[in-house]
Amino acid sequence: MTKTTISNKIEESVPPINYETPTQKEYDEGSSLVDWDGPGDAANPINWSNTQKWTIIGLVSFTTFNLKWHSLISTGSMASSIFAPGVPQAMQDFHSTSSVLSTFVVSVFIVGFILGPLVLSPASEVYGRLPVTHAANIAFLVASILCAVSVNISMLIVFRLGMGLSGCVPVTLGAGFIADLMPMEKRGMALAIWTFGPLVVLTCLGPVIGGYMGLDTGWRWTFWLVSILGGAATLAGFVFMQETYAPTILKQKAKMLRKSTGREMRTKYDKGQTLKQLIASAVTRPLRMLILSPIVLILSIYLSVIYSYSYLLLTTYTEIFEGVYNFNSGEAGLGYLGLGVGFVAGACAVGPFSDWYIKLQRERHGLPQPGDRLPPLLLGSCWVPIGLFCYGWSAQARTHWMVPIVGTGIFGAGVELIFFPIQLYLIDTFTIHAASAVAANTVVRSIFGALIPLAGNPLYNKLGLGWGNSVLAFISIAFAPFSLVLLKFGAPIRTNPRFQASI
Repeated sequence: MTKTTISNKIEESVPPINYETPTQKEYDEGSSLVDWDGPGDAANPINWSNTQKWTIIGLVSFTTFNLKWHSLISTGSMASSIFAPGVPQAMQDFHSTSSVLSTFVVSVFIVGFILGPLVLSPASEVYGRLPVTHAANIAFLVASILCAVSVNISMLIVFRLGMGLSGCVPVTLGAGFIADLMPMEKRGMALAIWTFGPLVVLTCLGPVIGGYMGLDTGWRWTFWLVSILGGAATLAGFVFMQETYAPTILKQKAKMLRKSTGREMRTKYDKGQTLKQLIASAVTRPLRMLILSPIVLILSIYLSVIYSYSYLLLTTYTEIFEGVYNFNSGEAGLGYLGLGVGFVAGACAVGPFSDWYIKLQRERHGLPQPGDRLPPLLLGSCWVPIGLFCYGWSAQARTHWMVPIVGTGIFGAGVELIFFPIQLYLIDTFTIHAASAVAANTVVRSIFGALIPLAGNPLYNKLGLGWGNSVLAFISIAFAPFSLVLLKFGAPIRTNPRFQASI
């Protein structure tokens, strides 16, 4: 009996304590593949306790919630963000009258949202979710503090860009955390909980509080509030968050096993790439997904068009409710509640429904498919134009102010009936690369969200509220067949090896 065999026998006799102890069958002589210690391995995030899982998802949601105070400014609406009402005051403090700089200080945030996901989301697939999240939280906190103490407009613009670059992380990695932690039949509820806080601040608390705060406390305090919440999120992250990305956890396990056994170990995700090759592959993955994967491209364009309508409405709410219904700035902020209620209601309905449908498909057919997430798309593609028609024509006819608010509620619910199936489809399809898929989607969505709202006021001035919103509705109707195409042909496209190879 060789020395190696005796050593292996001794190792196999030791009871399993943690994953540093090689007791699994794959660590027999000659074996070097590192995987989980069976389906019930406690180190696998899928098997963590509900408390651990929901704590992490809750923290990511809270971080995204805080981010939304400032991501809202990408809409350019003075009452739709917590900082935007203070822009004129900031320009006055910095003795600047440039309308270009005034606009850019508002929109520069979304430039970071376009560039950041292309680097930071892939970085999480190289180094893990945890270090990228910690680094982004710290960077966001520092940038927001420096914005609060800015001494000139250039400093404010630079560090608002920094807020956008770092602030994109919870938005794009949220899907990655959900893919890491939740089995397929629980991801809908997880996505609903993750998005609940951001949705509330996006269309409920943000417009109402932002409509008053910038006027009453000054623009610097809007950044101090973000800094306070960001500091709390950063501290909580260091205390409660854990690494959830399976390839990173297994890589750490392989490193410990190499140290304890002296044998060369590699994980099941290891493709034999050098670090340079791994980084290059990860960084280019979101763009390759957009260019070479029809599924990612189609879903990104579809969702971006529909979601950009939300930003367009946000840019025009204040003017419409103040101009048509003579609301003051505070009351105009309350007009956003219809859209907020629609968003929240849609999310609370479609998330649990999607999980229930996945469980039903598992019972009927065994293994559910990502395409089983898509049926709500059909309903959403109907509700979006209905809501736009209701909102536009009721506002133009100057009906009771509640009618256009109801219309925006229908629209908001329709948006979520499209957003949720698409996000869940990407998570279920790309799993360990879900962050990159969502990053690709976020980049396109951010570009559309920055550009399309610019057409809002010219569109309404030219065509009026009725026909202006009807044009948007007709465009959404033109995109509706995407839902049927995905339902019928999504699986063949998704499983085509030619497109899988590009990932």
